[in-house]
Amino acid sequence: MVAIINTGHSIRAIFNYNENKVAQGIAQCIGEGNYPMDIDKMSPNFKLNMLLKQLELNENVTRNSVHISLNFDPSEKELTKEKLLDISKVYMDKIGFGSHPYLIYQHHDAGHPHIHIVSIKVKSDGQRIDMQNIGRNQSETARKEIETQFNLVPAQRHKNKTDLNLLPIPIQKIQYGTIDSKKAISNILKNVIPTYKFITIGELNAVLNLYNITVLQGKENSKMFLHKGLAYQILDANKKPIGVPIKASSFHFKPTISNLEKRFESNKKARIGDMIRVKNAIDLTLLKNTKTPLFKLEKEMLKAGISVIYRKSPQGLLYGITYIDHQTKCVFNGSALGVKYSAKAIQERCGIAPVLNNKTTTNFKETALTSKPKNYKPFITDDELQTIIDQILQPEYSQEYVSKQLKGRRKKRKRKGTSDNL
Repeated sequence: MVAIINTGHSIRAIFNYNENKVAQGIAQCIGEGNYPMDIDKMSPNFKLNMLLKQLELNENVTRNSVHISLNFDPSEKELTKEKLLDISKVYMDKIGFGSHPYLIYQHHDAGHPHIHIVSIKVKSDGQRIDMQNIGRNQSETARKEIETQFNLVPAQRHKNKTDLNLLPIPIQKIQYGTIDSKKAISNILKNVIPTYKFITIGELNAVLNLYNITVLQGKENSKMFLHKGLAYQILDANKKPIGVPIKASSFHFKPTISNLEKRFESNKKARIGDMIRVKNAIDLTLLKNTKTPLFKLEKEMLKAGISVIYRKSPQGLLYGITYIDHQTKCVFNGSALGVKYSAKAIQERCGIAPVLNNKTTTNFKETALTSKPKNYKPFITDDELQTIIDQILQPEYSQEYVSKQLKGRRKKRKRKGTSDNL
């Protein structure tokens, strides 16, 4: 178990953070400590006001809120609600918060089980709780005793906290309207761009799409594209752009084309040694599972910490593939790993006949239109087939949408014979 303690100036902000998670369906308020009634009988306002009333006893405490997360090993997925409540109570008692009002939230938005505890630093008699070195002393002692008492995986089994990928508030998929768009996008970019090794805008886009963000370059001959402009925009649940795009230059850390191109160059060398891990994972998965469906390949690869991103036409035909290794933080288009890892080759290795080039599509078209059984009714017309072929052969991650906010203003022509002095 790993315990992380954070303090803040606003109990309302910490409370709203957890309640918003509940509203989104990715968290649940499972219990409380020292409240006058059961959690299921309290409204959100009642839960918050209980904490605010006690803070009024000592308004001199400015950093008055406490936000604790207890994080468990990914293998401990069977922790029951009752056991989590017992662990929370023992932990709060041992660090000196046993008599304080506190709320317990179970979150379901990360790869490991974890709970958040919300409390305050003011006692019921108005005295301030001294939290200096509480993490190193009381919390560390409590953690070790709880691991033994509840038979939990000890934190020492991990070389460091990053093995569990723990952050006080880990980055999550953006949900439009729940937080300021620029702030939400900025948070994702600051975590992704310096961490992942990518060498094209398309590869960066593959990672950002996981968090509901897309990169916009504009059409190939557009003013934005020709001037090397770049913008970032939020995607909705259906991966459709929503809201106003935000120019890359407006972020203080400048995730612009020119700066990304410098990173492309350094990433080329940095990721070479990590290619073999992705190749081996693909080969091993396909070796164990002959005739593997694409969805099963995606699922099996995820167990190894590698996301497989398929690029498909609106008709569902696969024309591109990207691999994101979350362990080494490397991103590879299939062709970058070699021919046998491209979209066409992967389909063939999975026992699927892909439609990826003119020769193949011509043969497919001739077969479909000449080998007609009696009473045959074609399922696709020549025009529809050509549309599919055109979509398959399009460059990956081409962006068709450009917001009017990003388009240059056109100067109005002055009509002949008119004057500005009316």
